[in-house]
Amino acid sequence: MTALDIRPAEVTETPEVEAPAYRWRWAALGVILAGSVMELLDATVTHIAGPTMRADLGGGNSLIQWLGAAYILAMTAGLLIGGRLGDIVGRKRMFLIGIAGFTVGSLLCAIAVSPETIIGARIIQGLFGAAMIPQGMGLMKEMFRDKELTAAFGLFGPVLGLSAVGGPILAGALVSGPGWRMIFLINLPIGIAAAVAAMKFLPSTRPAGGVKLDIPGALLASLGTVLIVFPLIQGGEHGWPLWSFAMMAASVVVFALFVIYEKKRKSDQLIVPSLFRKPAFLSGLAVGAIYFAAFGGIFAVLGFYTQQGLGYTPLKAALTSVPSSVGMIVGMGIAQATVKYGRKVLLAGAVVMGLGSLAVVAIANPAVSPWQLAPALVFVGLGSGLIMGPFYNIVLAAVDPSETGSASGTLTAVQQIGNALGLAVLGTIFFTTKSGTITFAVAAAMIAVTFVVGLLLPKQARDDVEFTH
Repeated sequence: MTALDIRPAEVTETPEVEAPAYRWRWAALGVILAGSVMELLDATVTHIAGPTMRADLGGGNSLIQWLGAAYILAMTAGLLIGGRLGDIVGRKRMFLIGIAGFTVGSLLCAIAVSPETIIGARIIQGLFGAAMIPQGMGLMKEMFRDKELTAAFGLFGPVLGLSAVGGPILAGALVSGPGWRMIFLINLPIGIAAAVAAMKFLPSTRPAGGVKLDIPGALLASLGTVLIVFPLIQGGEHGWPLWSFAMMAASVVVFALFVIYEKKRKSDQLIVPSLFRKPAFLSGLAVGAIYFAAFGGIFAVLGFYTQQGLGYTPLKAALTSVPSSVGMIVGMGIAQATVKYGRKVLLAGAVVMGLGSLAVVAIANPAVSPWQLAPALVFVGLGSGLIMGPFYNIVLAAVDPSETGSASGTLTAVQQIGNALGLAVLGTIFFTTKSGTITFAVAAAMIAVTFVVGLLLPKQARDDVEFTH
């Protein structure tokens, strides 16, 4: 008996004609990069400007933490639905709404006259930043083809790396010169120019039909995060009252309700339910939460410690942070060149970052100079880059291709939540103990936990995922 060949003898297919690449794609990429740079700069400038802003506006040490935490929390809440809003109303429209609102929020920050008004303005910045940032990747995938798409994504690293180095220096120079309000006013001409360019160069996209927002899921996730971050920041200033512990306990309940709700929701979930059944992905969430808490906390506390602990000027404090930023850029470059080693690169990064943190503990003293701190901070940044470079693709190796979109969005949200938690935890430890030594020792312990949990991650990274962060 022979096998029956059921294939047609000849099939004549009409070859698909690929649509030409979008004419203004490179100009549009410049607009997307401008928005990303604005968001990145404003996510970190208050680490340097915070002590000066508190002295001008009043308030306790918690204000310094809330300047960053309010922005991050609002960004996290917005990111949970920002991408889907782009699908519903169009990515160009959402980008324009986001950059316009972000620019207005920057103006409100610049004219703030009290702790309450500056925190409110930072929330506005975070919410509209979350409306703007997710649209960039979708627009790029529509505009670019194949190798050009890879090249376009490749530009993010150098541009955002330069922003990471130059941002603190710019903040320090502005705070030491014309004043802290200028770090927000500088966004106005950039934002207006980017908005005008976006109207001209970004392609109009057709909204997707049938997409629904998971508002209850987004609210539960946001509430759970606030319930743990708020008491961590405010509890110390009030002597750790009972309500602070009650709120933290309630956050566990809310996150449990979030998981239950997502599993029962039939469609358009924030998190695809099957991801909860993948131990390697759940391990990735744990690694991400702990690592980004250490990362966000270290770089925030470094600005607090150098100014309030060592008495540095804002500009001197900003220059002190440069070695860590340079180390991070180098680390990410090494990670990209050694991608074949997968998880080993990430684990090596945890070791290097932990050793750098311990080196800060060893040399920290009231008279320590920026030059003495520099080698240790290079190690902190180098290790951070080695972790961050392969992290997303390693974790995404644990999921199916159909789950990649949901998993990527979940990892981004965990990154922001981790940053907020790190700022709250390490910031509270620093302001309670007034000790950079203790704070960096706790950070080193967090990185050690990152290493241990990282052993549960997939050994190899995926090579088919484009992700920017």
